[in-house]
Amino acid sequence: MNVSTYSKALFKAALMGAFLAGTSVVFAEAKVNVDKPDFDDLQSPEVGGNTGKKNFKPKDWLEVEVKFNVEAVRPEPKDKFVDRVQIRWYVAVKNPGGRGDYWLLEKEVTHVNVPVGEDLFASIYLSPNSVQRLSGGDRASKSIIDRVGGEINVAGTTVYFSSKGKEGWWQSGSLSRTDKVPLLNKNETPFKMLWWDRYAEVQADNR
Repeated sequence: MNVSTYSKALFKAALMGAFLAGTSVVFAEAKVNVDKPDFDDLQSPEVGGNTGKKNFKPKDWLEVEVKFNVEAVRPEPKDKFVDRVQIRWYVAVKNPGGRGDYWLLEKEVTHVNVPVGEDLFASIYLSPNSVQRLSGGDRASKSIIDRVGGEINVAGTTVYFSSKGKEGWWQSGSLSRTDKVPLLNKNETPFKMLWWDRYAEVQADNR
């Protein structure tokens, strides 16, 4: 399902302050389309170059990605690019303790040099060690992920996306927030240089 929003970042306090100061204010707004997120398992890529061959058995990563398009921005940028797009990811995974509840994993990623009107993908990853910790084995199973959701912020406009359930499910008090299992952005994985033109550029200092 495709979700679209066109909301104005109009703040009464700022507007009143501008009126009292006798200045004009141009508020930003954006139209952003975003699809439902999807997730898949990927094996560690073999990228040896001229460093010599080492024997290893590739393990599985779990990748979560979402397609989005910044369709329009006001004021319209002359170069047709948005400086920054911030995505806050939320992933609910099964508690490996087997108690029937879920861990909530969070990650904020900033994307830069985002062209207006172009379909792009954003992604996050669970490493093989995280997969093993959550599933008990080396092979990735998408069943360890219950739900994926997030918030995309562009020029003061926030768009929500979710694989299932109502938006905002990540605010539920029944989820146990944890940083024991980190989510990684694409630049923090061996997939950094792969499929470059498919994905929105990640700000270098994301942590």
